[in-house]
Amino acid sequence: MPRKVYSRRRAGRVDAGAAWISYSDMMAALLLVFVLVLCYSVYQYFAMLETKTTELDAQQAQLLSKQNDLDSALTAIDEQKGLLNVQTQTLTEQEATIAAAQAALQAKEDALKEAQSALALQQVQLDDATALLQTQQTTLETQQQKLDDLVGVRTKIIRDLSDALASANLKASVDKNTGDIVLESSVFFDVGKSTIKESGQSLLNQFIPLYLSVLLRDEYVDYLGEIIIEGHTDTLGTYLSNLELSQQRALSVATYCLEMNGLTATQQEKLRQVLTAKGRSYSDPIYAADGSIDMDASRRVEFKFRLKDSEMIDEMRAILSQGVQ
Repeated sequence: MPRKVYSRRRAGRVDAGAAWISYSDMMAALLLVFVLVLCYSVYQYFAMLETKTTELDAQQAQLLSKQNDLDSALTAIDEQKGLLNVQTQTLTEQEATIAAAQAALQAKEDALKEAQSALALQQVQLDDATALLQTQQTTLETQQQKLDDLVGVRTKIIRDLSDALASANLKASVDKNTGDIVLESSVFFDVGKSTIKESGQSLLNQFIPLYLSVLLRDEYVDYLGEIIIEGHTDTLGTYLSNLELSQQRALSVATYCLEMNGLTATQQEKLRQVLTAKGRSYSDPIYAADGSIDMDASRRVEFKFRLKDSEMIDEMRAILSQGVQ
């Protein structure tokens, strides 16, 4: 009985040891499995970590590349902004230049319009001036013809006066250019006197009717503007005293002519219209061949006639002055 119990106890101990060994083996196996799982897990972790690290490095490299690209893009953008600013400033300047050019163009267009208006006005004025010039040209041609006629009339009067004086055997000289007739003062006056002597009255009674018969002819009378009686003295005495003496002598001759009985009423009327008397003192003396003053020849009375050419000349000057304005 005790042996069975011992055997049973021993068998129980063996079973317990075997169980414990089995448990230990099982725990070791579990531990081994755990270690293997742990190792695998660690391996997987490090493998995954390496993969992730590689991927992260690749992503960082990409990120860095993108950052570089971004920096380059930002730099390019900054450059573009700078270029854009320059272009904007240039555009602003160009717009200002264009605006100024447009303003200048508008000013030139306005000036052109004004110039065209002024040109049109000048054209009108030119047309008016041309018409006026043509009118003046016609008038001048007419006046020139009249002056030419006057020259011919003066020449004819001088010729007719010379012929008439020669036919009457009157001692009087006729200037071939002007028609002035010189009568010696000694025939008319005593020295220093202004009263006409009988010899002077006789000469005037012959000369004046003959003189007027030529100047008052129908073909000449319309051209006659003035008959001038001039008194001249020698150089003895003062200028004023001789001026008074020459004026008195010219007036005496003019008075005698106007009161002459041998003239017709028509001749007297016409003579009153055209006759004037002037004293010249010794302002126009006569010189001898040796250059000295011929005192006898300087004491003289001159009869001069003026045609109406001076009136025509004044008219022509007025026309020309209008043309200049």
